[in-house]
Amino acid sequence: MRAIRIDRFGGPDVLNVREVEEPTGPGPGQVLVRTVATSINPVDDKTREGAIGEGTPPLPMTLGWDLAGVVVDGGSTGRQAGERVVAMSHQLGTGLGTWADLVVVPAGALASAPTAVSLVEAATLPLPGLAALQTLDWLAVSAGERLLVAGAAGAVGGLALQLAVTRNVRVDALVSRERQVGLAEEYGAEFATTDRSALKNRHYDAVFDTFGAFVTDAVADHGRYASIATQAGEVPDLSARGVRTTVNQVREDGAGLEELVRLVDRGLLRLRVDSTFSLHQIRAAHEHFGRGGLDGKVTVAF
Repeated sequence: MRAIRIDRFGGPDVLNVREVEEPTGPGPGQVLVRTVATSINPVDDKTREGAIGEGTPPLPMTLGWDLAGVVVDGGSTGRQAGERVVAMSHQLGTGLGTWADLVVVPAGALASAPTAVSLVEAATLPLPGLAALQTLDWLAVSAGERLLVAGAAGAVGGLALQLAVTRNVRVDALVSRERQVGLAEEYGAEFATTDRSALKNRHYDAVFDTFGAFVTDAVADHGRYASIATQAGEVPDLSARGVRTTVNQVREDGAGLEELVRLVDRGLLRLRVDSTFSLHQIRAAHEHFGRGGLDGKVTVAF
């Protein structure tokens, strides 16, 4: 079978499509899935570059966290051959990359795929959706509270904004480009801006920071501040103001994915695809991803 692998760190030129051995089949509690599509996340880019450092799986490695595909063998899990599924594999933690024709996935990391969108579109959901959902759950924002999403036009931020709106949270958005203001407003933001100085001090019950903006003056005393920008480091200590802080790291969660899928199928979560590349265009896909200015996620079809 084919897999996208690296045997050294570097630019997109280190990515190669290799023939590797097929998995022998699902073990207990596992499902064998044929990949239809995946997508590129910042962690894939950083792993390829060698920027992760300690904790990086050994070389050579197969990259990839997102998976949308079809069950080949459900083993003893109850999943049936032919089912359309989505999953997130914590590639850094397990070494199990999804950029391969066949992937063995823990049943607990799987969810039925949305029926309202294609599998290419569904491949944009797992990592960003779970990062958004799990971080919002930590922030524990409830109906009527005020939330600021920094990076609200990105893959995680856009889903976090929409998820918060489904919970009747009042959401404001900080975006990086003027043309993204309208998108944040379409997603349900009451106020969107590119100017962090326009944000009111100590105004928000919670802040969801997707890129290391560290707009800590915006969070109210006794509020909550969560970052997912692990590369930016820890959130400054705000304990003197009674503010709880965290740098949240995404985890595999099939039940969370099922919740996200239901919202997609109800039309409450919009998924955005910037572009789709074939498996053999993986270097071009990474080059495109690296140029930034995307209007959605970069996907790869198998």
